[in-house]
Amino acid sequence: MIGSDLRGAVKGRVLERGDDGFDAARKPWNLAVEQPVAAVVQAEDAEDVAALVRYARRSGLTVTAQANGHDASGDVEGVILLRTNRLDGVQVHERERRAQVGAGVNWGQVLAKAGPANLTALPGSSPVVNVTGYMLGGGLSWFGRRYGWAADSVRAFDIVDADGDRTRVSDTSDPELFWGLRGGGGDFALVTSLEFDLHPASSVYGGRVIWPGARSAEVFDVFRTMTEQAPPELTIWFNRFQFPGAPPMAGLDLTYLGDPREGAALVRRIDTVDGVISDNRGVVAMADLGEITDEPTTPTPAMTRAELLTDPDEALATEPIDSLIAVQVRHLGGALAEPGHGPGGALAEPYLLQMIGLGADPELAHAARTRQAQIADRLGATASGRKPYTLLAPGETAADAFPEPALARLRELKRSRDPHGVFRANHSVLT
Repeated sequence: MIGSDLRGAVKGRVLERGDDGFDAARKPWNLAVEQPVAAVVQAEDAEDVAALVRYARRSGLTVTAQANGHDASGDVEGVILLRTNRLDGVQVHERERRAQVGAGVNWGQVLAKAGPANLTALPGSSPVVNVTGYMLGGGLSWFGRRYGWAADSVRAFDIVDADGDRTRVSDTSDPELFWGLRGGGGDFALVTSLEFDLHPASSVYGGRVIWPGARSAEVFDVFRTMTEQAPPELTIWFNRFQFPGAPPMAGLDLTYLGDPREGAALVRRIDTVDGVISDNRGVVAMADLGEITDEPTTPTPAMTRAELLTDPDEALATEPIDSLIAVQVRHLGGALAEPGHGPGGALAEPYLLQMIGLGADPELAHAARTRQAQIADRLGATASGRKPYTLLAPGETAADAFPEPALARLRELKRSRDPHGVFRANHSVLT
C-alpha cells in the first residue's frame, strides 16, 4: 500500500489496489497491455501535479503520467499513475498563431478550436490521441512532410521538475531540457501544459479510397508512383485491411494542404485502378480530420509493431497478413528528412510500416506477433531497424528509436535532472 498520506498530499482522487474502480482507472488505451501500478492519482490542476511529485520524491516513489495511455509499455510495476485528463484547458491565439493546451487535452479539442480561426496544428490520424504525450514522443503528423516533427512546433512547456517545482521551459530558459522534451519522452519532467505554433489552414483536400483486396498490388503500384513525385504538402498512406468477418480490402488515405483542385490533380492516378468500393475524397474541415482513417475512439486490445523502411517493398501488397487486421505503409520524407530540433533528428527512411493485430486473448496475440515478426524478417535490410519513439511497442526500448549520440545525450539529461528516478516515461531512455 502507498499509504494514507498520499490522499492528504493531493486534492484529486486517489485509487489504490483493492479500491473500487482501481482496475478500470489503471487501464491504458491498449487493453492488451497490463499496467501493474500501485496507485492512480487524478490530478485536479498543475499544483496537484507538483504536490504529487513532492510526495513521491520524499517517499522514494516513481510517477508515470498518462491522459489516456496511448503507446503504454506496461513497465510501471509499483509506480504511481498520474492521470492528467482534468488539465483540459485550450486557448487559441489567432493573431499570434499559437495554442496553449493543458496536459489532458486531445487533438480533436485543439482542431475544433483552431479550425474556425483558419488554423491547424500538426496532429496525427486520431482525434483522441493526447497532445502532450504525442509531442513528447516527437509526433508524426499528417503534415510532417511539410512541417517536420510536430514537437518542433512547441515553443514552451510548463513543467514540474523532480523536486516538485513548477517552471516554464523554452529554448532560452533551459535549452537542454527543452531539446529533450521535444521528442525524448517523459523521463525528465511532468508537463502540465504546453504552447505551440499553429499554421494557416482551415481544411484540407483528402479522404479514403477503398478497393477489394484483389486490387492490392495495383493500388500499391499507384501509391509508389505518386509518392515518388509528391510535393511536401501531399501525404499518402497505403492500407491493407483484413477485419474479422469481412473480405480483404486495400486502400489509400491522403491529405493535401492546398487548393483542392491541385490536390485532386496530383492524385488523379488513383482513378486508373478499377473496382472502387468507396471514395470520399473532398474538402475535409480540420475538425473532421480524424474521419479520414476513422480509427477506434474507445480502448481496444491490440498488438502493434512499426518499422521504418528505406524502400516500400512491393511484397507488402501481396504477402499473407492473416492474424493481422491492418498493415499500413506511410509516406514520410519531405521536412521529416531534415535534422529537426529534437532527439528524433532526421528520418532518413522515407516510409513507415505499421502492423496491427488483435490482442483479445493469448492465442490471438501470439499469432499477431508471429506474423509481424515474419513480415519484418522478410523485409531484411529494407527495414532500417530504427523505429519512431512514439510508436515503440511493449518490449522495445529507446535504443530502438534514437541514434546513439542522441540516446547518450538523453541518458545524461535523465541522470542530471532526475537522479532519484522520480519520473518514468512509457519507454525510459535508461533501458
